[in-house]
Amino acid sequence: MVSTPEWDFVTPTPMTAKPIKPANAALAAAFLMFAALCGAWYFQYVLHYEPCPLCYQQRIPYYFAIPLGLLLAAFALRGGNRTTVRYGLYLLALILVVSVGLGVFHAGVEWKLWQGPTTCAAGAPSSAPVGNILEALKKPVRAVPCDEAAWRLFGISLAGYNALISALAALIAFCGARRA
Repeated sequence: MVSTPEWDFVTPTPMTAKPIKPANAALAAAFLMFAALCGAWYFQYVLHYEPCPLCYQQRIPYYFAIPLGLLLAAFALRGGNRTTVRYGLYLLALILVVSVGLGVFHAGVEWKLWQGPTTCAAGAPSSAPVGNILEALKKPVRAVPCDEAAWRLFGISLAGYNALISALAALIAFCGARRA
């Protein structure tokens, strides 16, 4: 007869999640945003999906969140002032909430829930030639519309994934701020 270990199925151990450290939260949020930005660049430069004006707007919070997250992580790891780290993480979470809002707005425009800005239909793409202006005016310029999703996975567009990733990063930053 083989002996089996005794398992206690009657009294389960409570699952307790360890709170995230502020430095880890800042680093995780910055890494997550950097990975999302690299994904956007991959779609643009490797797969040749031309971004619309709202796509470019959605990247602006990333350019603030990534350096801020890295600075906060370095500051927290060096034993910086806990209050400064806490409010820095709250600021990081706020920037990421703005990114969530931009992503939700763009996804709503793609689903035709509301109308996007007029720059989405009439603006010149960022790749307009700079050299000979008269020659450039003769060539047709196609503006990338904001209300058409260039790519979807499981029914969610890149704008929707931006909102989801930004929400996760904001949650991580907020949890780190609560711990600081």
